Amino acid sequence: MAYFTEKKPIQGKRTFSHKWKGATWYFASERNRDLFRADPEKYAPRYGGYCAYAVSQGYIASIVPEAWKIVDGKLYLNFSLGVQQTWEQDIPGYIKSADEKWPQLLKGK
Repeated sequence: MAYFTEKKPIQGKRTFSHKWKGATWYFASERNRDLFRADPEKYAPRYGGYCAYAVSQGYIASIVPEAWKIVDGKLYLNFSLGVQQTWEQDIPGYIKSADEKWPQLLKGK
């Protein structure tokens, strides 16, 4: 949520948690938690929070909180700032590829 409200990653607190899709999500404030709770699909990172570039290439990879971008109102995360630079070279193409590959990757999880 902080990516949307504060324009940067902020570590969440146990005090402001919410369970959604089998995971516990932590937020920096009650306001952020309540915004997420009202519309989690709008605010949750794409591809289950995995690296958007990796998904576009057909695999999953972890992310660093600092490598992020909101595109058309959706949050995308990347493995590193370096990978994010690659991803930024063709964001629409990588998103299209990731959207096609994500359902199959999700089945393999």
